Amino acid sequence: MKGAWQIRTLLTAVFMISCAGCEKNIHIQVASPAEELVVEGYIESYQQPVVILTHSLSYFSRLDTTVLSNLFVHGAQIWVTDEQLHDSILLEEKAHDTAGGILFYDYRPVQNGHVVGLPGHTYDLHIQVNGKQYFARTTIPSTGIELDSLYYLLVKPTRDHPDTDRVVLFGRFYDPPQLGNYARYFTKVNSEPFYPGYHSVADDEVVNGTVFDFQLDRGVDKNQPIDPETYGTFRLGDTITVKFCDIDKATYDFWRTWEYAFTTNGNPFSVPIQILGNIPGALGYWGGYRVMYKSIYIPK
Repeated sequence: MKGAWQIRTLLTAVFMISCAGCEKNIHIQVASPAEELVVEGYIESYQQPVVILTHSLSYFSRLDTTVLSNLFVHGAQIWVTDEQLHDSILLEEKAHDTAGGILFYDYRPVQNGHVVGLPGHTYDLHIQVNGKQYFARTTIPSTGIELDSLYYLLVKPTRDHPDTDRVVLFGRFYDPPQLGNYARYFTKVNSEPFYPGYHSVADDEVVNGTVFDFQLDRGVDKNQPIDPETYGTFRLGDTITVKFCDIDKATYDFWRTWEYAFTTNGNPFSVPIQILGNIPGALGYWGGYRVMYKSIYIPK
């Protein structure tokens, strides 16, 4: 989950005016929006909190190493409080080297403290930076959709690919009888990092209180192009680990709207959507994750 997610909103108006024998050029000047704080913060079960602070960019900004290096917001004071235990922890800024030679910054506890994610607990986030304060709250669910097991099916051969080595992955899930459970998943293949599914979140509105099977597409790096020939599939010989997370509704709403905006970006026929963050005055989210892992090896 590392990485600074940039939340961008584009309102595009295209007018085409034509009449017999005449044309008129229309020049539209798009105003640059005010810079806003962007927050990606999360606390996973039995782990300490992590918060990434960046600032928003204009939609037409050109990305280079200088822009990326200046993207992070420094010098913030951040506290996380466990509301059940009435205990707080201070986070400090830490720098991490990346393969591209750019330093990546996030905020983590000053030392190994006692505030860790516990199922059923509520966590408050308090950020103080550049003379402003921001507050948010999240809860790690105590129960939710349970990932019971994984299995796979071989992709059917086609005339173009008669000797396919591709498989699709399925999970078997148990949903409790109480309506209103939300989840997000990631996959890891061999030694790769965990990547979220292209559509990584779901609710139990249709499957409430049932045992159901669901296909888990391979997670994707959204900074890379997708190959439609192999999208969502795995190979024989892969070891696959699924990170399955129960989340609260605010975290679900953020990723549901963010992923919809991402998948429809550039489509002039899509319906504009507002990304639903849960941090008043800032972009982004503060989310709690009840995490479980399952692994499977696909023999050759």
